[in-house]
Amino acid sequence: MFNTINDSAFNFDPSYGFSLTQLLNISAPSEPENFVSFWKKKYQSALSIQPQPSLKDTGKTINRHRIFDIEYQTTDNLTIGGWLTLPDSGQVERGFIVGHGYGGRDAPDTHLPFKNAACLFLCCRGISRSKSAPFSSNPAFHVLHDIDKPKDYILAGCVEDTWIATSCLLRLFPQLSGHLGYLGISFSGGIGALALAWENRIQKAHFNVPSFGHHWLRMKLKTTGSANAVQEYALKHPNVLDTLAYYDAAIAAKYIQMPVHIAAALYDPVVAPPSQFSIYNALPDNNKSLFILDAGHTEYSAQQVQEKTLLNQLEQYFSRL
Repeated sequence: MFNTINDSAFNFDPSYGFSLTQLLNISAPSEPENFVSFWKKKYQSALSIQPQPSLKDTGKTINRHRIFDIEYQTTDNLTIGGWLTLPDSGQVERGFIVGHGYGGRDAPDTHLPFKNAACLFLCCRGISRSKSAPFSSNPAFHVLHDIDKPKDYILAGCVEDTWIATSCLLRLFPQLSGHLGYLGISFSGGIGALALAWENRIQKAHFNVPSFGHHWLRMKLKTTGSANAVQEYALKHPNVLDTLAYYDAAIAAKYIQMPVHIAAALYDPVVAPPSQFSIYNALPDNNKSLFILDAGHTEYSAQQVQEKTLLNQLEQYFSRL
């Protein structure tokens, strides 16, 4: 299958020798005793934040999406930046919170096939439009920020930014209550799993090659992604696994109540496939859908066809949002 992918670009096998059957049998690791109370407390605290959204019309319309700059307030007295897109005509009937990969984003995605939708493209703290001291925008440093402090680890703040993005969208469009979706890719796929385990304002979600699943296994698999920085840090600070246990997207996935559609890759040098599939496997059986990609985070011959097929699936999946 993988002879259409440039294996020579890596000095390891990004399939890690796992067959699809093996990937579909990876279970989530054990969770900390207070995992649920840890996150529920953070969620309730985030709900008390008033996002105070600020919009600026850019004057641009691309693919029938009017584009606005947006800022809102989040926890720790931080300001989150991003974009809001609105249809150039017709009613706003549904809304989406849209995340980003660890490389951040330079613009909103105007190719999404969702009509009559308000889409909020947030940039999590420290990244792209939300750059601010003391955070680094470099994934290798960002992922280590306060990793020795379980309650204050930066991924907690990114989850809070996501929860408050939902508050922000509902502040702007209260009529969208009950009609919200979430889209997360790579970094924001994992953040999305951590966030949506406790979120009851989102009705459906999609995670594309999601990160942060099964840290115990993830720390053992060679990678070119942010996990490499964590692996190197853990060699000198083994207690880092105590923090990561609270930020395991596979553990969180067990508690997600809404339907989730996942695109997971069989070959991925950045987010190891066993990590991705551990998230899918942990979701409740009656509430999940799987789209299998040949590869993630790298180019391959069937990429355009698979991405088009995936978009078509998502258009149908979210049609009744």
